[in-house]
Amino acid sequence: MWIAAGSLAAWLWLLLCQGFFWRTDIRLPARTDPDFWPSVCVVVPARDEAAVLPESLPSLLAQDYPGRAEIFLVDDGSSDGTGELARELASRHGGLPLTMGSPGEPPAGWTGKLWAVRHGIGLARAREPEYLLLTDADIAHAPDSLRELVAAARTGGFDAVSLMARLRVESLWERLVVPAFVYFFAQLYPFRRIGRKGARTAAAAGGCVLLRTDAAERARIPDAIRQAVIDDVTLARAVKGGGGHIWLGLAERVDSVRPYPRLHDLWRMVSRSAYAQLRHNPLLLLGTVLGLALVYLVPPVALLTGLAVGSTATAVLGGLAWLVMTGTYLPMLRYYGQPLWLAPLLPFTAFLYLLMTVDSAVQHYRGRGAAWKGRTYARPDAVVGDEG
Repeated sequence: MWIAAGSLAAWLWLLLCQGFFWRTDIRLPARTDPDFWPSVCVVVPARDEAAVLPESLPSLLAQDYPGRAEIFLVDDGSSDGTGELARELASRHGGLPLTMGSPGEPPAGWTGKLWAVRHGIGLARAREPEYLLLTDADIAHAPDSLRELVAAARTGGFDAVSLMARLRVESLWERLVVPAFVYFFAQLYPFRRIGRKGARTAAAAGGCVLLRTDAAERARIPDAIRQAVIDDVTLARAVKGGGGHIWLGLAERVDSVRPYPRLHDLWRMVSRSAYAQLRHNPLLLLGTVLGLALVYLVPPVALLTGLAVGSTATAVLGGLAWLVMTGTYLPMLRYYGQPLWLAPLLPFTAFLYLLMTVDSAVQHYRGRGAAWKGRTYARPDAVVGDEG
């Protein structure tokens, strides 16, 4: 009974005191068109992305932007013809100028796509852009996406404006896991706090980040974060730590076209970085497992146990906690256009995330390290660099 009471207390605190993370009304802030549209360079790291480029790249080429804009797509050692396909799409669709680059193999100490991002920023630097749009190769943008991002950044005085792209939800497992992914992210990094000056919370969504070039230079992006596995959150912390004003919200017409049809695909996506989120700390892992159990697993267990043994108090406390949990998940399901009957299944989804997090730690201690697009990187304690 007391454990169920603790779970209910945790949910009441999350409901009222965690930045109203469960609300989904954080969209691009009020904005007006600037008198002068600044120049923008779009940097797209791409490794083996031939399957998604036909949907994503034409949306960038077709951007209706009044100022000067150019796309720099960095083919990061692809083996599926990504570079050739990108050139063909640019020739066929026209639109914004496309420059191709190839960075070669990353040196020791660089993780994920950051080496390709560095190469793209280096190519863009010759154009002296005021802004950089860092976007992934699987992100499709509405024609006015760049215009709206720049207008929001100029109007609000933001050094970084990021949109959490709407992920694909078509398969059964995507419906169960994907909305919860964004829900948990918002719980960890409440969007309202991110955009507040003076608040310590900092995060970004790596698929769509508009970044002032001078802010990137002050924060030494991407060199200062070259070892980061969770590069988007680390980027936001670096910019905010350098005095920058950042903003993150949910996208309306910026979508990921990458499919995750099987549980295995989603599992790999989460487990790749889950233990890195916990700074590879066993105590944080233990606390996370216990916290997930208390907050997400105790309510249904308490309700069913209370009903089974005739403990009314236990059943009521567990049922109320489950009810609050379900209510906070409904807005995210509405945002994703999913049936509301999925909300009571959140404990099951949370249990999957618990297992993914534990598996991430197991992979780490087996020496597998982080992986990105077929590359496996050394464990952080084995990476040699001037930052340790």
